Amino acid sequence: MSLYTKLVSQFLFPLHEHLKGHNTVAIRKEMEQSQWWDREKINHFQLTRLKKLITHVYQHVPYYRDVMDERQLKPTDIATLEDLQRLPFLTKPLIKQHTDELRSDTNPQLQRFNTGGSTGEPLIFYIGKERVTHDVAAKWRATRWWGVDIGDPEIVVWGSPVELGAQDRVRELRDKLLRTELIPAFEMSDDNLSKFVERIRQTRPKMLFGYPSSLSLIARHAKKQGIAMDDLGIKVAFVTSERLYDEQKDDIEKIFGCPTANGYGGRDAGFIAHQCPSGSMHITAEDIIVELIDSNGEVVPHGVPGEVVITHLATGEFPFIRYRTGDVAVLDDATCECGRGLPLLKEIQGRTTDFIVAQNGTVMHGLALIYILRDIPTIQKFQIVQAELDLLTVRLVVSDTYEVACNTTIIEGFKKRLGQEVQVVLDFVNDIPVEKSGKYRYVKSNVAIN
Repeated sequence: MSLYTKLVSQFLFPLHEHLKGHNTVAIRKEMEQSQWWDREKINHFQLTRLKKLITHVYQHVPYYRDVMDERQLKPTDIATLEDLQRLPFLTKPLIKQHTDELRSDTNPQLQRFNTGGSTGEPLIFYIGKERVTHDVAAKWRATRWWGVDIGDPEIVVWGSPVELGAQDRVRELRDKLLRTELIPAFEMSDDNLSKFVERIRQTRPKMLFGYPSSLSLIARHAKKQGIAMDDLGIKVAFVTSERLYDEQKDDIEKIFGCPTANGYGGRDAGFIAHQCPSGSMHITAEDIIVELIDSNGEVVPHGVPGEVVITHLATGEFPFIRYRTGDVAVLDDATCECGRGLPLLKEIQGRTTDFIVAQNGTVMHGLALIYILRDIPTIQKFQIVQAELDLLTVRLVVSDTYEVACNTTIIEGFKKRLGQEVQVVLDFVNDIPVEKSGKYRYVKSNVAIN
């Protein structure tokens, strides 16, 4: 670890978190101890926190007080981890319907978040300081598994407008101090890819972070141009937000000359799991209880695919209890050779985000179009299908209050990104069927990417 990295990780970043009212350092240190506990001790720790959470939400969260009263449940009835199944599932439609009632009456300081999710359903929810602190600490712990730390040079390839729209002076200064550089994942033209490759070579980062599709596309472009990227000293590429395919993993690891570390989670569900250097996906069990359920809502055993349902134990201010993510995964009852006692995810299925090709050949991340639709609250579901370079169909399930003026917003927004000559067809349907995995595939492109 360089002297500057030590300065950042041991002083500047802790000071930054302290000024925000977060006890991130203490939580991370506790997690670096608890990760070595055996499963029995971890389960006991989860149960203790679960009881505390249920007691809190019954006393202070109107939605859960009503739900538990309807089921004639008291906090003391949740005496085992299995008793969690006595509570109903939380879904995106329920959050949208009961947003105000899900807020704790203790009047916490909450941050508003907006996410489209993999199903394309816009969702507004809130996160409090406790949740933010625990998520940051969990991510920080996982980062350190790979021999890198906050303050090491980092390139982030990302597409969320939350990040890309927050580049004010304070944010710019913070990123410079932390040696984090953000490059947009939306537009992947040859010119931009060449700029990204050059920027990575100039920065010589210790770590990369971003969508696996974007990082693999940058890697393939460098290889195509005959530019070496495996001599920069990159120690790890953290990938998240999409399913990591084998060919992407091979491209990233061979061309950048570093291992990939897969991460799984989201703004709504939290930091669920992260891969360790031994190859296992460790669940952040100190904060998150993971259940997998079948189509009937019944919990499935280890080794059987099921929908991921999470209970985030640091969400008393705006609870996520038995929250259905829509993702499909498989739990593993094995023990990782790294020695950590954290439970494992054997496989994560059904997460994909395709690229869309503009008329001029520019390759852009599918989220570039998704965000246009996500910001229209009367759109309930959508699917973007690119059949040809000049033809794109948007399937829409809308509410009764959907306004015709939104058609122009969608078409103009898509044409601005794809090209004015592209035909954008809006297809209003009653429903959009799910894939075999049980998830909606919200972007489908039949246009080959060179």
